Amino acid sequence: MAGTGTSPLNRAEQFIWLTARVLEQRRFAHHFLKGSADAVETALAAFLNEDGGYGHALEPDLRGPVSQPLHTAHALSVLDSIDRCGGLRVERICRFLTAVSTKEGALPALLPSQRGYPAAPFIPVVDDPPAELLVTGPVVGLLHRNSVWHAWLFRATDFCWAAVDALEVSHPYEIEAAVAFLDGAPDRPRAEAAADRLGRLVRDQRLVALDPERRAEYPVAPGYAPGEQHFPYDYARAPESLARRWFTDAEMDRALDHLSAGQQPDGGWPVAWRQWAPGTALEGRPLVTLRALQTLRAYGRGLD
Repeated sequence: MAGTGTSPLNRAEQFIWLTARVLEQRRFAHHFLKGSADAVETALAAFLNEDGGYGHALEPDLRGPVSQPLHTAHALSVLDSIDRCGGLRVERICRFLTAVSTKEGALPALLPSQRGYPAAPFIPVVDDPPAELLVTGPVVGLLHRNSVWHAWLFRATDFCWAAVDALEVSHPYEIEAAVAFLDGAPDRPRAEAAADRLGRLVRDQRLVALDPERRAEYPVAPGYAPGEQHFPYDYARAPESLARRWFTDAEMDRALDHLSAGQQPDGGWPVAWRQWAPGTALEGRPLVTLRALQTLRAYGRGLD
């Protein structure tokens, strides 16, 4: 029977049952209600295409059936969260990644095949899309963390190192992607040194709102929605992340207090990025809610 209490977890559960897609319902059940990992994987399979990639609006801001790197990165993160990031399923995904990579051996954000299907206006469709750390970094870091071996990883890893080393001026989502790569990169001393440099960059360029009570004093990156700021937990989703070292205990505690207080009366958390269609906002909120719950739990914040 669904929880009917007033704890953060009970309220979030009601929100998930009311609004979420089957995949997010299954993910919530697995992580918080001892639900089956098999059920999560079955729900995820509905988004899988014959080419080994994922489509069908798995990433809500890209509509339509075609496989895209962003959808496939999302699928890998789901598989990782249920400890299923290995075997034939990931071999098939890596074949797709190989097929769609640029000449650098890395991933573009969006393939031209998206043209003709609805997509967020802030994700442009171009004929010859460049490789981007934004997509490649999280995928490479995740595969390394899961001890995946595949030929695709060699050049993709080199691309990520070069992209991270070249970062001088950036924006929050790109830094998030860099951290996701560094948290899984096999060369730990190099990753720690790179993370230290990025932490200084984040603070120097004010890419993080360190005091939520004074968030209006922190700039919003060009192209972001009004109020679309990043907080310490956006970079350090768990205490073991290299990005956790960027922030004092007091800064992280303030941020986590802010995250906890962000739960809305309906039990879900709000979407911060630019909303361009009603359905994408509806599908995005359960994803944000799951992420908030997992972050709070990772830091030992009580949900019950």
